[in-house]
Amino acid sequence: MSTIASLQIGEKGIVLDDCLDNIPLKLLEMGCLPGAEVELLQIAPLNDPLYVCINGSYLAIRKETAVQITIAKNE
Repeated sequence: MSTIASLQIGEKGIVLDDCLDNIPLKLLEMGCLPGAEVELLQIAPLNDPLYVCINGSYLAIRKETAVQITIAKNE
């Protein structure tokens, strides 16, 4: 199954319901909800954190968190 961490720069996906327990409350409050579209914009030089756009909000997410958030990649 794909996660936010498996995206390549410019790729998009949709956050799935099955990972709701793994998403920190802070990210949920910022719009990282099931059904939200996520796009990977940049990766920091040491591969952590990941800079993403989720429903128009720009967030930096640590890789250890991004690995736990499952997505369905847009084709």
